[in-house]
Amino acid sequence: MIKKLLIITGGFLSVVVLAFAIFTAFILVGTYQIDEEKLIMHNASVLVDGDGEIITNLFMENREVVAVEDIPEHVAHAFVAIEDVRFYTHHGIDIRAIGRALYRDILAGAKVEGGSTITQQLAKNMFLSHEKAWLRKTNEVLIAMNLERRYSKDEILAMYLNQVYFGHGAYGIEAAAHLYFNKSVNDLTVSEGAMLAAVVNAPGTYSPFENIENSKERRDLVLTVMAKEGYITTEEANAYQAEEIVTDRQERQIDESLYTYVDMVMDEALERYGISHEELLTGGYRIEVPIDQTLQQQTYKALQNERYFPAESNDAQAAMMFMDVESGGILAVQGGRDYVRRGLNRVYTKRSPASTFKPLAVYAPALETGRYTPYSMLTDELFQYNNQWIPENYTHTYTGEMTMYDAIKESANAPAVWLLNEMGVDQSLMYLRKFGFQLPDRDLHIALGGLEEGVSPYEMTAAYRALAHEGKRVRPYVIKAIYDQNGRIVGDAGPVQTDVVSPQTAWSMTQMLTGVVTDGTGQSDIQTKTAVAGKTGTQQHPLVEGANSDVWFVGYTPEVVGAVWMGYDSATETSYFAGGSNYPTMLFQEMVNKLPHEQVTFKQPEGTIDLVGSKAMRAIEGLTATYSLGGEGLVSVALSWEGEEDSGIEWRVYTIDGERRELVAESLTVPHFSEGRWNPFSIPHYQVVAYDPIANVEGAASEVVVPSFSF
Repeated sequence: MIKKLLIITGGFLSVVVLAFAIFTAFILVGTYQIDEEKLIMHNASVLVDGDGEIITNLFMENREVVAVEDIPEHVAHAFVAIEDVRFYTHHGIDIRAIGRALYRDILAGAKVEGGSTITQQLAKNMFLSHEKAWLRKTNEVLIAMNLERRYSKDEILAMYLNQVYFGHGAYGIEAAAHLYFNKSVNDLTVSEGAMLAAVVNAPGTYSPFENIENSKERRDLVLTVMAKEGYITTEEANAYQAEEIVTDRQERQIDESLYTYVDMVMDEALERYGISHEELLTGGYRIEVPIDQTLQQQTYKALQNERYFPAESNDAQAAMMFMDVESGGILAVQGGRDYVRRGLNRVYTKRSPASTFKPLAVYAPALETGRYTPYSMLTDELFQYNNQWIPENYTHTYTGEMTMYDAIKESANAPAVWLLNEMGVDQSLMYLRKFGFQLPDRDLHIALGGLEEGVSPYEMTAAYRALAHEGKRVRPYVIKAIYDQNGRIVGDAGPVQTDVVSPQTAWSMTQMLTGVVTDGTGQSDIQTKTAVAGKTGTQQHPLVEGANSDVWFVGYTPEVVGAVWMGYDSATETSYFAGGSNYPTMLFQEMVNKLPHEQVTFKQPEGTIDLVGSKAMRAIEGLTATYSLGGEGLVSVALSWEGEEDSGIEWRVYTIDGERRELVAESLTVPHFSEGRWNPFSIPHYQVVAYDPIANVEGAASEVVVPSFSF
């Protein structure tokens, strides 16, 4: 029996010796491989504005990796004192600590104390899963000892402090310093560093947010051990222990007002720079964005405010986007009133643009042909097209003809469709492609925004920029520049512009769209601090009489271009917008009033021709005609009418004799005219017409008058 026992014991010892030999060989030759990629920690990316001010962090784990030289000695000493007092002298494992822990576990009859070093904790957290396996502890020791062979103590300590969890979603010492004290790690005091060292042992137990008494007790213990190990004096420890724990909680959660903007940043990083969402959340990128933080907040608050919506439709949805005219940088964007992360972004959702499409589909292309001007007379009558469609004006009134200027200003439908029919759909589609649209539509419904798929607020904002800035379209962006964690630039937006229409067409459209706001459908009670040009749009509901499904305002100031849409995601008999385009118009104007304005009037591009005000081109009023004996003939005829001299407008005088209409005077710059006639029995009727010599177009004619005798 004894012999058998000796054989078993000897065999067991042989196995132990062999295992120890293999274990020692692994350590000595350093063959246990360390996967360097696992030492690359998830590092939060940061969004900053143009001034470098931090807007928010993007992270999978809220961590900001800091270099070893950025961690103060007194902070490092606090962790060494409480977590691994012999850190600077052992080689990865602390035999004395293991023995002490084992002794206390035996006395307690359970595991009460750990013997892991800081290096072992780093090895366990970075390289091993939480799955319990019989070789797990062995692997932990092997990795720890190889880490010690490969890296300096300071490097290991820095990796540990950047990796460890501090509770409340904060990973690493830098994120913890911001969470608990709203400061960077290099600004931490001795007592603050000691408190953070206290937390890591059990964040749920020692967090000052959860239990201030436990937190202070543990912090004081850290300070006591620091004094015992000579990192601070006993007097200093006593002084720090007398301090109350004062925190400044700063949990890094993305502000709800930023949800749409942040999601668009993530999408743009993938689409333009090939950076996946996961990589952006873990790669420590620095992303400069063109956001206006005040406007972003204001747009969010506005969409929560029911006063911007009709009482009967206070549950309607909305989306808006504002972009810098010069650069194309998106200043503010909201994808819905209740937008959630990675949800439906209504800025990208295609809708019927209604009359906001007229400037892009009809009027700008018509001006580009050279056959039409802002004062060209358009037919304003009911016509049937393709033997089935009769476009109607929303006022149900028709004047026979009106200028392009007035047709835009009053948002008349009949002249827009008539002009598109005259110009040709192909001409419209060619320019719509330049404006950035790819449409399957090929019929006259384009004139009124009646599209098969619709267009989005994002697309409309980008398109209107061409009208706002010399006929050039720019690619909108939310990432101005992006840098990797080493400060190297990954990419930048750069100026990406394409010619769409001529500067003259853009300037003419701007002046006409300004009239929409001052005298047309875009009027509101809001007094804007800057000039505004834009167009309203109202799409009638297909199922409910007198209701609307989509209402718009798309427009611009000298510095900002944007779009506001309101309506419902799906048009039903119970889901309809009870108001008109005055709601998005008012919202647009109030939002641009929130911005500072360096330029409050539109700047005319060089080489373009200014338009004369539309009022000067309207029908002449106050025309009187008298005749008297003598003068240059047997009879003299004198005409006078209302009009301003030096206004840039000229007048033409016509005689009307039955069916004959003859021009008898032109280039008149004063509002009166006289002529002599030799036949007193043949005095014709007269008519006066305003004429714009720059645009080479006549305005509406005055009434025809018959001269009366003057005594």
